[in-house]
Amino acid sequence: MNVECVVAEPAKLGESPMWSVAEQKLYWVDIEALALHRFDPASGRDESWSMPEEIGSIAVRGRGGLLLGLRNGLAFFDPASAELTRLFDPEADKPDNRFNDATTDGAGRFWAGTMRMGTPLDQPQGTLYRIDPDLSCRPMIDGLWTTNGLAFSPDNKTMYLSDSNAKVRTIWAFDYDAATGTPSNRRVFVDTHGMAGRPDGGACDADGCYWMAGIFGGELLRFTPQGVLDMTVKMPCRTPTKIAFGGRGLDVIYVTSLQKSGEEPDPLAGCLFAITGTGVTGMEVPPFAG
Repeated sequence: MNVECVVAEPAKLGESPMWSVAEQKLYWVDIEALALHRFDPASGRDESWSMPEEIGSIAVRGRGGLLLGLRNGLAFFDPASAELTRLFDPEADKPDNRFNDATTDGAGRFWAGTMRMGTPLDQPQGTLYRIDPDLSCRPMIDGLWTTNGLAFSPDNKTMYLSDSNAKVRTIWAFDYDAATGTPSNRRVFVDTHGMAGRPDGGACDADGCYWMAGIFGGELLRFTPQGVLDMTVKMPCRTPTKIAFGGRGLDVIYVTSLQKSGEEPDPLAGCLFAITGTGVTGMEVPPFAG
């Protein structure tokens, strides 16, 4: 197994890697720097676009371009023209919230959660939304502090969600009705209290195992569908934030990271990494169908 730093200029808050199968490139964001990035592994080039506000999540669109989750709602973005088209903001009444983690299900629905920026209030302010291809938006789960860890199993029958807040640090699994886009039977999948890292971004591989980026723990953890830890990948920084499977065989694991890691030196914190040789293959995250 090999862990390589592929973008050495550190991001302030690298997040939300998303592999474009059509382009064979990796989109990712730097939330605090208000930037969208695109990394080309063939050339090693990383390009970026400035955003008007914090960008927390990405989906590749089947029609071309991207769907973005921003501080002030959702927008389409065309990388070719750098044109941003705002759509709507389901939380216009919560100016301190922003979109955070997101993914798409097998039908191309966009699942995206929000979180409060800065110091949290006494009550959780985050909500998980489902955005359908017709751009209708439905709040599905509320009472979240820091929405994270969204992923779907290969058969689309299980949905995963986590809350990385230090008081919660739990991953849940749901039964998922792919026909209607409805999760049910919420249950604890993994309680990470006692583990080195908190559950940040998640992904499922082709074997149906769930991967967690253990932020502040310096490792990636893979759990079987039964919630049993069966693989640990040590990272060269303490702050991995999310993984995405990429490459032509979907066998490269890309990992974003956070620059802030505490008082101890952590020189590679904030870099983008590529991991090869794990023997694990991922899945394509379906494009947004709208």
